[in-house]
Amino acid sequence: MNNLLQGKNIVVMGVANHRSIAWGIAQSLHHAGANLIFTYQGDRLRENVAELAAKLGGESLLVNCDVTKDEDVEAAFGVIKEKVGVIHGLAHCIAFAKTEELEGEFVNTSRDGYALAQDISAFSLVAVARAARPLMTEGGSIVTMTYLGGERVVQNYNVMGVAKAALDASVRYLANDLGKENIRVNAISAGPIRTLAAKGIRNFNAVLKEIEEKAPLRRTIDQSEVGDTALFLMSHLSRGITGEILHVDAGYSIIGG
Repeated sequence: MNNLLQGKNIVVMGVANHRSIAWGIAQSLHHAGANLIFTYQGDRLRENVAELAAKLGGESLLVNCDVTKDEDVEAAFGVIKEKVGVIHGLAHCIAFAKTEELEGEFVNTSRDGYALAQDISAFSLVAVARAARPLMTEGGSIVTMTYLGGERVVQNYNVMGVAKAALDASVRYLANDLGKENIRVNAISAGPIRTLAAKGIRNFNAVLKEIEEKAPLRRTIDQSEVGDTALFLMSHLSRGITGEILHVDAGYSIIGG
């Protein structure tokens, strides 16, 4: 696996800290020889990303990108084009919903909260795919992160579950649009992991406990397992796969109620 992605330029979006799924993905891609480009939002996160990128050795390109602004997305990929030219992959690990929307009843979701979750968690994939497309002149792979809450009701996931459902549908439509250019688009549906984002979900520990009891593998998963799946999806080994959602959740998604 050490040279599966040798010479490939891959953009990783969404690293927040060492617990981030995006960081697990970055490590797997790095070990396979990829040249990584990291995006971050604002100076506050830049320091974290720079510190982590330094651990990989070498010089990783860091680019500011606020996915809620079209001009920011265009500018970010303009910088990437100028610095590296061609990209071969993109890992989209970006999602957000207001904490208050992740509790109580979904029926009480605010209009603003709904729009914000959709914008950052689902539309951002469309925006970055559009910006990345002209740079993927040799084909490539786009991978995003989804969750079981987009397929069925998960307590307290609420508006984020609806955003993930939109993300899942976006994966299929983007796969159809970009396939003719040999650009594949897939999603990884990861089981719950203790990340910064997970802290916003009420009773998260109870969710982990249920998975340990019910999942076929009788355990939860970690970042490295998601990272290695992303590596597979970025590599030529998955060249016949597009528009798919791969569950990396110790098998929990196959279990009935």
